[in-house]
Amino acid sequence: MVTSFTVKSVATFIGKEKRLGRFRDLVSLSSMENQTKNKIYFHYNHTDSCNSARWTARESYQFMYERPWQDVLHFLSNVVNARLTLSTMFGTDNSPQTCIDVVDDDYKTSEVCDEKEERCGRWERVTFKIILSYSGYAFDGWQKQPGLNTVQEIVEKSLGRFVDDKKARLLKEKSKPLEGCAVVAGRTDKGVSAIRQVCSFYTWRKDVKPCDIEGEINSAAPGKLRVVSVSEVSRVFHPNFSAKWRRYLYIFPLNDQENEKQCCENEKEVESFSFARNCNEPSNKCVESSSSENVENLIIGNNKEFEAPNKPTCFSVCRVNQLLRHLEGKLLSYKMFARDTKASRNIGPPTECFMYHARAAEARIPCSVHEEGRKVMCVELVANRFLRKMVRVLVATSIREAAAGAEEDALLKLMEATCRRATAPPAPPDGLCLVDVGYTDFNPKNCLIP
Repeated sequence: MVTSFTVKSVATFIGKEKRLGRFRDLVSLSSMENQTKNKIYFHYNHTDSCNSARWTARESYQFMYERPWQDVLHFLSNVVNARLTLSTMFGTDNSPQTCIDVVDDDYKTSEVCDEKEERCGRWERVTFKIILSYSGYAFDGWQKQPGLNTVQEIVEKSLGRFVDDKKARLLKEKSKPLEGCAVVAGRTDKGVSAIRQVCSFYTWRKDVKPCDIEGEINSAAPGKLRVVSVSEVSRVFHPNFSAKWRRYLYIFPLNDQENEKQCCENEKEVESFSFARNCNEPSNKCVESSSSENVENLIIGNNKEFEAPNKPTCFSVCRVNQLLRHLEGKLLSYKMFARDTKASRNIGPPTECFMYHARAAEARIPCSVHEEGRKVMCVELVANRFLRKMVRVLVATSIREAAAGAEEDALLKLMEATCRRATAPPAPPDGLCLVDVGYTDFNPKNCLIP
């Protein structure tokens, strides 16, 4: 009787708990709906004459994502697998990376030869420079993370075969998997591709050959990850700290109805739209409230203020190029164009970046729908360093400002903004790729967009 009564009591208790749990879920869902209806947004108050023509965060997001991104992903996949080259977009055969690699490899090879004569102790270890190419859509970024498919995890598992006996023994004692350690030039986010990513790996084994490393990595993820080259370099070589510049390319697909004629006519629409509205009217630029941001120059609004009729619906590639060129040759703080980092920080690395090259041009990529190819806008950026999501925010903001008819120095003025709501949400990662990393002085002649 005691046992029967106990089981029955437990069953009754569990039934009540389930009903109570469902009730809590309904209350929580109702509460969330009410919060959404009464949500407060902070809008950045742009004070220029085209503030009323500028897209909101939601409008900018929709404009960027409602694109035929599949064509771009297919093109980048072909480039990663060496079936096409980036210069194909511009109808040329010369690739800027060829000259760069020859200079780098000759310089590193001479250092290796000098070291081999006097190697002893810790200098006996062998360092390999590995250049990788991978499709961003197939991975959750570079950095290794639990439960995610990352490039670093696959590469280090492949390198585990080449670690020395001492390290293998230590890993076994700590019950850790047999993996190598790959140091990278720059971590890429989820969805971002790389054409010539650079990483390094060292070992004390003397029987490891570059072709062995290449074959092991190539067999890990065929069609998604490919080794461009493997070479022995100086022990002092560091993929990140030795780099003098990085080159990114963003490919933005244009819709069928978008062309230069329409975009040029759009400038007149922007002008008439801007003057039709009160120049002192607060901007609709809005993003959800966040306590970590500076609220200076912000105004409050609700979610009904997102939509505004008759805003520009296209932009001029030439105008984007004019906006970007004002960044060239300047050391500037890009903290307003970064994300997932503190906008104002007293400790940690600085936010200043020197932009060597910033251009935009129209090009075409192969497309099954269009015989002549899909029309795209290419943005080429070369700098000594880049902040988190900086390229994607810079591209999205440039397009937004070009569509709104902003002045040519609009990007420079935005760097003086009081919070990051002044810039647009990041563009989709699908169109971004790390082209290459340079270890010699930047040569302006080796550019995709002259």
